[in-house]
Amino acid sequence: MIPQVDNDGLTLDFEEVIEPSKNYRLISDKNRCVGYVDELEAMKQAIFLMLSVERYDHIIYSWNFGAEFKDLFGKSVSYVASEAKRRIREALLQDDRINEVDSFVVTTHKSKVHVQYTAHTIFGEITAEKEVEY
Repeated sequence: MIPQVDNDGLTLDFEEVIEPSKNYRLISDKNRCVGYVDELEAMKQAIFLMLSVERYDHIIYSWNFGAEFKDLFGKSVSYVASEAKRRIREALLQDDRINEVDSFVVTTHKSKVHVQYTAHTIFGEITAEKEVEY
C-alpha cells in the first residue's frame, strides 16, 4: 500500500505487511526439490543458514547476514566459549522473526566448543546447536 498524506501533510496512512516465511526445503533428493517448508521449519533452516555463512565473506549476502566465527580460530577456550554465545545471539537477532536467543549451554571437546541454545521466534521456540572450532 502506498502511504497517503492528508491536506495538512501531517498524517501518514500505511499498513505493515508481514511476508510469509515459505521457503524451499534445503534437503534435496537427487538434486530435486522435495517440497517447501513454512513457519517453524523455515525458521530452523534460516537459523542454520545464518550460522553457516561467515559474515562479510560473500557479496551475495548483506553485511547484516551471517556470523563471525573465523577469527576465533587459535584463541583460548574460555574466550571462544563466551564469544560464540555473543556472536550467535547477535547474528540471529538480525532477523525480525527472532525475538530472543537464550538458554545457552556450552561444552568443550578437543578443539571444538559446542553451543546449544534456544531461539524464541514468532512461530515458537527452536532449540538448536552450533559447533565452533578454536
